[in-house]
Amino acid sequence: MPVLDLATLTDLPRAERVQAFDDWLSGLLAEALAGTPRASRRRGGPPAEPAGTGVALVAVGSLGRRELPPHGDLDLVLVHDGRAEIAALADALWYPIWDAAVRLDHSVRTVSEAVSVAAEDVKAGLGLLDARHVAGDPEVTAALRTATLGSWRQHAGRLLPQLRDLRRERARLVGELGFLLEPDLKEAYGGLREGQVLRALAAAQLADEPPADAGEAYDFLLDVRDALRRRTGRAGDALVRQEQAPVAQALGLADDDVLLRRVSLAGRRLAFVADETWRRVDASLVRRPRARYRRVRREPLAEGLVRQGDEVVLARDARPAADPGLVLRGAAAAARADLLLSPYTLKVLAVHAPALPEPWPAEVRWSFLRLLASGRSAVPVLEQLDQEGLLARMLPEWDRVRSLPQRHPWHRFTVDRHLVEAAAAASELTRDVDRPDLLLVGALLHDIGKGWPGDHSVVGEPIAAEVATRMGFSPPDVATLAAMVRHHLLLPATATRRDIDDHATIDRVAETIGRDVALLELLHALAQADGAATSSSAWSPWKAHLVAALVARVRAHLVAAPAPGPVLEPTTPQVSSSGPGSAGEGGRISVGVRDVADGQQVTFLAPDRPGLFSRCAGVLALNQLDVRAASTSVEGGQATSVFAVRPRFGRAPVPEILADGVRAALEGTLPLADRLRQREIDYRQNGDRAAPPRISWHDNEVDGAASSIVEVRAGDRAGLLYRLTSALADQGLDVTSARIETLGADALDSFYVCDPAGATMDADRRRRVEEALVSAARGTTPGADPAVSATVGGPGVKRDTPSA
Repeated sequence: MPVLDLATLTDLPRAERVQAFDDWLSGLLAEALAGTPRASRRRGGPPAEPAGTGVALVAVGSLGRRELPPHGDLDLVLVHDGRAEIAALADALWYPIWDAAVRLDHSVRTVSEAVSVAAEDVKAGLGLLDARHVAGDPEVTAALRTATLGSWRQHAGRLLPQLRDLRRERARLVGELGFLLEPDLKEAYGGLREGQVLRALAAAQLADEPPADAGEAYDFLLDVRDALRRRTGRAGDALVRQEQAPVAQALGLADDDVLLRRVSLAGRRLAFVADETWRRVDASLVRRPRARYRRVRREPLAEGLVRQGDEVVLARDARPAADPGLVLRGAAAAARADLLLSPYTLKVLAVHAPALPEPWPAEVRWSFLRLLASGRSAVPVLEQLDQEGLLARMLPEWDRVRSLPQRHPWHRFTVDRHLVEAAAAASELTRDVDRPDLLLVGALLHDIGKGWPGDHSVVGEPIAAEVATRMGFSPPDVATLAAMVRHHLLLPATATRRDIDDHATIDRVAETIGRDVALLELLHALAQADGAATSSSAWSPWKAHLVAALVARVRAHLVAAPAPGPVLEPTTPQVSSSGPGSAGEGGRISVGVRDVADGQQVTFLAPDRPGLFSRCAGVLALNQLDVRAASTSVEGGQATSVFAVRPRFGRAPVPEILADGVRAALEGTLPLADRLRQREIDYRQNGDRAAPPRISWHDNEVDGAASSIVEVRAGDRAGLLYRLTSALADQGLDVTSARIETLGADALDSFYVCDPAGATMDADRRRRVEEALVSAARGTTPGADPAVSATVGGPGVKRDTPSA
């Protein structure tokens, strides 16, 4: 019996691996035929045929396409002419394959049976289109292929809509390969399935063979899958994060970002070609009334452009080589009509369109702005320009961000698609600003700096200025666009990390934007568009509320109008609970709850005492309430602590439970630390998996009661806010305000702190505070973790001013 060395096969190139399996399977079929006697024939009948006549072993699936990956399944069909001993022959063939520990998907069919199944089951039909002869009678395989192709073409009108629906369902369930951080190379939209479906459409004679660049993209994804399976030693097509660097190294690529970018480019190319092909297929499947003569309606849309059917094509008198504005004029016309440019028109423009003069003529800039202002319908048109290389020809900087991955879990898209999506979102906000043209261009360019090393806001400022100058904007407009790129994170970062009721915060924002109200409005709209293009997690109703409140305060400051009321306004108490060791109203703990944007606001009123704020935070954590902001004040010995919270599992806070919890925590009957530690174990959270905590001080950004702001960046875990505020209280510091932001698995907490005794924060005390915060973030005792000393006071600690 032929022997198969699976370990050796894994390391072979694809072609050699396929040939090795073919040789092995051919030997198995020969042995099976030799060991399975033919059924006896009637006396006087025709002489017995050779053993291999009328039976063939046919490969389908990846083996049929000669693409078998390491640890791949064998998809085999034993095709026969109806011989009686076929069951025994099949057993003799399949059992050695199973004994070799090779996964097998098998069937035994006559040609008519196979064609009948393929005519009813679109997946079976798709698989048989890849049928390839491996061993046995080649005439049987040829008959199968001929019959299968004929059946596929005959039933295409019924099967292809099912195939299209399967494609859409894959896109919905798995996502788009071009924008996933851990893509499924096979099933994702734009993955290997697309190449297989494209060949099936060509086999149905409804589309041409895929272009060469689509074939190159497909081959690269095959190479990635092979390297992935060699690395993991198992079947699997998900390119997970921990395998990306080794796979990149195996393919000779610089790093995992280069790998992910090339995977994105390949996936987007396959998806684009498949989309264009399916539009042709869908049009051909629509039944139209027969007519001897049918005139195609051509509707003028713009100079040199007409609508023909569901596409925009060049007019008969168009002169692409002599009209620099034709590309953008056609793209704008297509987007405004919610259409696409025809593939032939795109190729003509890519070949013949001249370079744009610099600066752009006003008509060209106007067409570009019309394109961006078209909103969602501009997204596929811009993708068309991108895929044909026309967008990078107009904006050379675009190549630096094209399919550039964004590792943050908040981001749904690569950098270039995020910019396009932001411009589409900005088109819905153009009525909120005085300069909608600057908003649209600023949204398209706000992250352009990510294509270069360094802080993308800082790096992107001069790049945006250069692009805006080339577009023909005036110097003041160029300066505004550059400022939008430089400060596009100013409002969301300030609103979520600083106390926006602090005058120092408002003054700093006003000075940063040059006290320009128009720029403030543009930055507000840009922040909304940026957030909408990122994800719902990045732009929650609470964050939108905070940013709008900050803008209102800065605007009031700039125009000398009355300032709005506080963001965290104390709520009227609803329930009370007797405090520990106290009697009367002065010793009671009162709690009030009211609904606010995207959550609730909880107010605690209690006699002031050290650690009150942290215990309130701990009780909220025990009740599965995530804190987003907090403030506290003391008057007449009574502390008022206000928390903006969001229920983690949708259960609104119950005032009675919160009041009893704080009372028990103050009495010592509720062991908050132990309960929160158990909660962390129950949910299997481990903050140590994150990068070391980082502590930074910001002394120049405070006003009023607080003496400094201390920021803590650490892995998120149950009760983190309780631990951090307890550590601050143990160091003799009061928290007057806090802003809490969760970034995926990380937390960024900002605390406004002061010493109630008025003591100064010298360098030695800050070091002790930093050590306590790092230990709290890691859930350890100060001094017990040797790594703490490496973090505190080292590169992870940042001070805006020297410690005094």
